[in-house]
Amino acid sequence: MTGLPPEVLGLAEDSNCHVPLGPGFERLVDERFILILAPYSGPHAAGVQRLRLGSGDVSDAVEEIRQLVRDHERTSALWEVSNSATPSDLVERLISLGMTPDREPYVLGMVLTDQPPPIPGGVEVRRVDTLSDYRAVKEIQFEAFEMPSDEVEAELGKVEQRFADKQAFDDQETYLALVDGQPASAGEVTFTPWGAVLNGGSTVERARGRGGYRALVRARWEAAVERGTPVLVTQAGAMSAPILTRLGFRQVAEIHQLVDELLG
Repeated sequence: MTGLPPEVLGLAEDSNCHVPLGPGFERLVDERFILILAPYSGPHAAGVQRLRLGSGDVSDAVEEIRQLVRDHERTSALWEVSNSATPSDLVERLISLGMTPDREPYVLGMVLTDQPPPIPGGVEVRRVDTLSDYRAVKEIQFEAFEMPSDEVEAELGKVEQRFADKQAFDDQETYLALVDGQPASAGEVTFTPWGAVLNGGSTVERARGRGGYRALVRARWEAAVERGTPVLVTQAGAMSAPILTRLGFRQVAEIHQLVDELLG
């Protein structure tokens, strides 16, 4: 038993089903699944979450969702299979239908309900409200997530519009951490009535272990407290989960991530 409200557990398992959507995003809701469509290209431009499929309906549901993805001009989708997904052998069945593990095949839904450690000395954190800071954030994320160079070039050409969209979206904030005065870490937070969802946390290799990531957690905790929702929720991969555990996060969910590229 986690002792957490079901809404918080829902954020941990299927966060994109519950957070406010930014400009250009779309959410298609079916009682069996939710499809989230992002305004960019790549394997994560379509996401399938909150899967509640019948044991005898998996193949038909997969074909239905694939057609929806095609209809919205996406060529791949990320399927996120959480603890509550049905049937219980859904991961194996999706793999048998041609899906493959994502480069981050397994993530943990994690929750923090107590104040994390303070911002370390030598680290400055600021909320991003200038184009130059936002560009620095994107460059950190592109490097940390090893985005292919052609995709980086395409995304850099959209930075000004992305920044304008962010500025108009009151439910999300972006933070930049500087170590010794240099951009080092970046992260975003999306606010909901039940807690704040962290995503996009990343650090350039030269600054790892210097406190930037920890500082961003504290800054976003303080932002959540200001909003009256002192709970942080995130989905953590192999690199970030140990750090978050040391900061006081606890695991409440497991999510398998599969990529479906059979959509052409």
